[in-house]
Amino acid sequence: MNDFTRQTQEFFSAAKDARIPEQVQAIAEDSVAKARETYDKFSTAAKDNAKAFEEVTVAAFAGAKSISDKVLKNTESNTEAAFEAAKALARAKTLPELIRLQSGFVQQQFAVAGAQSKELFDLSTKFAQQTIESLNAAATKTFEQMKKAG
Repeated sequence: MNDFTRQTQEFFSAAKDARIPEQVQAIAEDSVAKARETYDKFSTAAKDNAKAFEEVTVAAFAGAKSISDKVLKNTESNTEAAFEAAKALARAKTLPELIRLQSGFVQQQFAVAGAQSKELFDLSTKFAQQTIESLNAAATKTFEQMKKAG
């Protein structure tokens, strides 16, 4: 039997009878309990963050969809107005009537475009503000949870 094998067997033989002190066991158990508690706190925070992110994403998507729907509605309305103006221009009997109709249509479209732009800007601002507020609330909640866990 070589020296290494003999020493290994002697070590294991001595280790069989060795006892772990109660204080070491208590420290180990306490460490495991604290690690579990910290893990649970971070796990809860991670789940809450995922839920908050999902809510922010859903809200942002809803906002983008609302804006997209409004742009589509405006495009349809503007196209319909252009066709109506074209029909009116086609029925014009004189050049002054044609110019008056064209001028009226252009003035009306400038007013409509201004109102539509303002409406889209207000809608975009509203959704952006809601998204930022949701993100801030989620970040604050996360920070608070991490402070408690840490």
